[in-house]
Amino acid sequence: MDLTTVVFYVFALITVGSAAVVVFSKNIVYSAFALLFAFFGVAGLYALMMADFLAVTQLLIYVGGILVLVLFGVMLTSNVLDVQIRSGTMHIIPALFIVGALAAILLLTFWSTDWTTVSGFVPMEQTGPEIGELFLTRYLLPFEIASVILLVALIGAAMIARRERKA
Repeated sequence: MDLTTVVFYVFALITVGSAAVVVFSKNIVYSAFALLFAFFGVAGLYALMMADFLAVTQLLIYVGGILVLVLFGVMLTSNVLDVQIRSGTMHIIPALFIVGALAAILLLTFWSTDWTTVSGFVPMEQTGPEIGELFLTRYLLPFEIASVILLVALIGAAMIARRERKA
């Protein structure tokens, strides 16, 4: 087993383990912090696959933006530490059926696919510089329009939240 395989299994274990804590934890604070490790694990997997742009985007958008917003929302909410998440009704039988069906589909796909393997390390091209070049030349207008739409949505959400708090 080479170093790349070991690193892959470490990142996969971090991602799957943290995602399991997010799903099964009854404490919302533990779930929010486990989400941080799940996002870092996914970013590590992207970096391992030489998808540098996706890895940096994962860190900047999900860890740097969304998760920080979720953590601030959790931490600034009063009495959040007393909240215990629980489901009023448990649907174990349908959930097990769906999980079993998905596992069967994944295993069937795994065994029926002709996987190609490469011996040795094959260096791949970096995607970040080309994507940055396209964002700043050919796709500059759509990129700026998307940023303005997101800014308007953020301002609108803040105004709606402020209006509801006053009422």
